[in-house]
Amino acid sequence: MAVAMGTLRVLTVAEEGPVQLLDSLDALREALAKGLLLWADLDISADTAIAQKVLNGVFAFHPLTVEDALTPEPNPPKLDDHGEFIFIIFHALTSYTPFVDVTTQELCLYLGPNYLVSSHSGPVEALEAIWQRCLKDGLPLRRGPEWLLHAVLDRLVDDYLHYIDAMEESLDRLEMEALEGREAKLLDRILQLRGNALRLRRLTIPQRELLWRLSHPEFPALVRPEANIYFRDIYDHLVRIEYLIESLRELTDGALHTYLTVISNRLNEVMKVLTAMATIFLPLTLISSVYGMNFIHHVWPPFNSGWGFPAVMAAMAALGLVMALFFRRRRWL
Repeated sequence: MAVAMGTLRVLTVAEEGPVQLLDSLDALREALAKGLLLWADLDISADTAIAQKVLNGVFAFHPLTVEDALTPEPNPPKLDDHGEFIFIIFHALTSYTPFVDVTTQELCLYLGPNYLVSSHSGPVEALEAIWQRCLKDGLPLRRGPEWLLHAVLDRLVDDYLHYIDAMEESLDRLEMEALEGREAKLLDRILQLRGNALRLRRLTIPQRELLWRLSHPEFPALVRPEANIYFRDIYDHLVRIEYLIESLRELTDGALHTYLTVISNRLNEVMKVLTAMATIFLPLTLISSVYGMNFIHHVWPPFNSGWGFPAVMAAMAALGLVMALFFRRRRWL
């Protein structure tokens, strides 16, 4: 059965033994004292009391790391070396929702010689997948805590790739809408995608740096040399993600330029039609204003004749038609 101690669940496995779920803090202390491989997962969204007991009492982690793990305010990604353990803050992406601010979940990880402790607020999909895998056959925990850390980080980074692919598909749809002349909230959605790309970039740069440290023999007591190359593979993925994000930013700039170009061309077409119409009516207005002047002695014929008004109207209509045909022939209309 699943272990539920408030906010804590613990999984342990011996090198050749079966996977075990621990059901008490005493069992956790005993497994830790025996040096068994274990994974303690803390969900602090409901209650932080047990999390404090585990982090402060059982593992005796540094108070600053415990504060970072339990504080509700988001912390930037980082890796701190505390000798007997290393402390990592990594950000997991939630499910993708088009044209909504990107949201992340902060994941705190403690890597020790025989344990991995994860702390988060609310369920993390990537962790659940790794947890179920460990329940099935004990892998990757059976290989060592650094391999479990690798599995978790690898899954989190893969989610970044899926997220960026979804953003690119949304951007393709926006470009098609821009070319088709649709304007409903198009500018807002383009700017939303651009802002999300900037947020992802601010996350990937420090996370890339911490994976660079894990991919080198900086922590030989906690990360065995044969595991470094596997962390380097995740680092390469993050480098690729950073390039994709830069490309996505350029594509959003291109979509914005396309949108503004379409709007500008449409405005030019409208202005061209209005200018042509104003030009046509300008001489007609001149003629009507001249014939409408209140002179006592009119010198313009034929004011006193019966056919004067129809003649002037016909001349004005003919002049307007000739100018319209001229503009049409020059493709100004």
